[in-house]
Amino acid sequence: MSRVPAHWLIKRLRSVWRRWSLWGMLVALVVAMLVTLVWLAGRYEASVVQDQLERDAADAVADIRSALARNVLSLQALQSGSSDAVLWESQAQALLRERREIVRIEWRTPTMRLQAFANSPFHAIAWTSDARAEPHSETTLACTNARRLSGPAYSSSYFQPHGDGMGSELIELCLPPSATDRRGSYLVATYSLQGLLTEMVGKGLTRRQEVSFTEADGTRLALVGAARRSAYLFSARQLLDLPGTTMLLRMDGWHAAPSLFPNVLTALVTAMSIALVTVLVVLVRDNRRRLQAERDLGDAFAFRKAMEDSLVTGLRARDLQGRITYVNPAFCEMVGFSAQELLGQSTNAPYWPPELAEEYWRRQAVRLAGNAPPREGFESVFMRKDGTRFPVLIIEAPLINAVGQHTGWMSAFIDISEQRRVEELSRASQERLQATARLAMVGEMASLLSHELNQPLAAISSYATGSLNLLEQARDADDTHLRADLDEVRTAIGRVAQQAERAGRVIKSVHDFVRRRDQAREAVPAQELLGDVLPLVNLQARKLGVRVEVEVEPDLPPAHCDRVMIEQVLLNLARNAMQAMDDPSIRQRTLQIRVRRAAFNAHSAWLEFTLIDGGVGIDEDTARRLFTPFFTTRAEGMGLGLSLCRTVVEQHGGFLGHRAHHPRGTVFTFTLPAAPQEGPD
Repeated sequence: MSRVPAHWLIKRLRSVWRRWSLWGMLVALVVAMLVTLVWLAGRYEASVVQDQLERDAADAVADIRSALARNVLSLQALQSGSSDAVLWESQAQALLRERREIVRIEWRTPTMRLQAFANSPFHAIAWTSDARAEPHSETTLACTNARRLSGPAYSSSYFQPHGDGMGSELIELCLPPSATDRRGSYLVATYSLQGLLTEMVGKGLTRRQEVSFTEADGTRLALVGAARRSAYLFSARQLLDLPGTTMLLRMDGWHAAPSLFPNVLTALVTAMSIALVTVLVVLVRDNRRRLQAERDLGDAFAFRKAMEDSLVTGLRARDLQGRITYVNPAFCEMVGFSAQELLGQSTNAPYWPPELAEEYWRRQAVRLAGNAPPREGFESVFMRKDGTRFPVLIIEAPLINAVGQHTGWMSAFIDISEQRRVEELSRASQERLQATARLAMVGEMASLLSHELNQPLAAISSYATGSLNLLEQARDADDTHLRADLDEVRTAIGRVAQQAERAGRVIKSVHDFVRRRDQAREAVPAQELLGDVLPLVNLQARKLGVRVEVEVEPDLPPAHCDRVMIEQVLLNLARNAMQAMDDPSIRQRTLQIRVRRAAFNAHSAWLEFTLIDGGVGIDEDTARRLFTPFFTTRAEGMGLGLSLCRTVVEQHGGFLGHRAHHPRGTVFTFTLPAAPQEGPD
């Protein structure tokens, strides 16, 4: 027979010892758990019994306090009753027969002299009237407290002997004279502590435990009830606080020792512990493999979660019925709703705009039916939680599970609002470039026109000057009618020369403006600015039936400006105002032109020019684009007048704006700097 190697035997013994030691530790832990549960159950049962006893004691105190309050009301009714002693005694006897806890009722004068009394027929007590009227008796002290408190007052308990050699613990209740009592008498009721417990404590409480009044040191004054004696004593104490005194109510109860399984919870936990030990043998076999699988699953879930959280693309999964089953944080941040608010939604998603909900529902029904090709991208509009809309690009694909079944749809969402904003900026930039190109062409045309028109305007001025010279020579003729006609012709040709010279200045100013040259500015009085443009304004006003009113504030400083350009601004604004009133429905057509001080201080002064019309007004859409180059509301307009007017005013450092005029019409206002005033040397 071969011998077993010693090292193998030692290794085997160590393995067996390790295995059985683990099982022994497990059994010890289970036993310790069972013992602990049984002990805790016993403690719990004891705490339940103690809590119930505390509640019973509190209920007993509440019952006594309520009964005493009812007795006070009955005694007050007796006190305010008849003043006849015989009738009073009969009423007191009736009350004593009804309230057995009261052993005596007395009617005493303000000097504590006994005037009438009634004794309970249920108690045989030897009363000493003289002793009760002494200054230091419990009755006198109770009445003194009642007078001080202006309400019922109780005395401390005292021992009163019976005629048979026994005695009772009593307390006194004294009612002070009421406000309507002319006699000023006291009503004294004597309570038996034993009667209080017997009559005022519920019978159910006295059947289960002992109820007693005790002194502070534990001496019992009165006792009712008889509890079954057993191993465990439970006791509860409650204070009965009365006006003038405080008594201690004690309630004692006995309870049997807890059994091995005192409640269903302990038995259930014990059975579960035994079942746990039974199935533990089976669970140990695959515990390691399950733990490894859980670790692998946790790693995979953490990897997928990190991947989803790092995405800026929103993801949403829906089942075959269209209910949302998954959303990633990027999608929640995109629409502003939490995952709890989105999961389970199907018919009306909260991120659908209400005006597009029906269209989206039809489109979703088509996709859920499987008629849409997979991975097809399309654009849509979603609504955030705050109500703002934003465009998204949606790409959807079928959701296939591990066994190849189609379980729903997976959608990817890309917020393209930034892309749209960039596209809009690019488009606006292109439009601005095109507008700039058109302005450049207009500038070139203006330069060309100013260059080409200078020569004919100079020729017109020369011919007009020559004609005036010839007319001056013919003025010496003798014919009076001829000289009158020549004067009219001279006036007309003078006007032609004046306007030709003015047109030349306008073209020169436009040429300088286009070439960005500094205009020559001078001090021009407001009256002169208006005087140069009013003839042309009045000419058009007569055609349109418009009455022109001019109001200039006196003592205005001259404006520091380019006369020609500001005259063009005034002329352009006046023409626009008169054309706004060219409507058959407008009967009162008045153009008001006002000039006043806008601001004045030691360092600067400004003039404000205001033109008020009673036309059709300007709507909000037109107001937003009013000063945009090439925007016009008239078919024959070029859309450059108001834009150039604002540019001219802003080059002077002023501001051109407009507002609505009530009840109708528009008010255009622009400001110009005043010429600096030279101070005295």
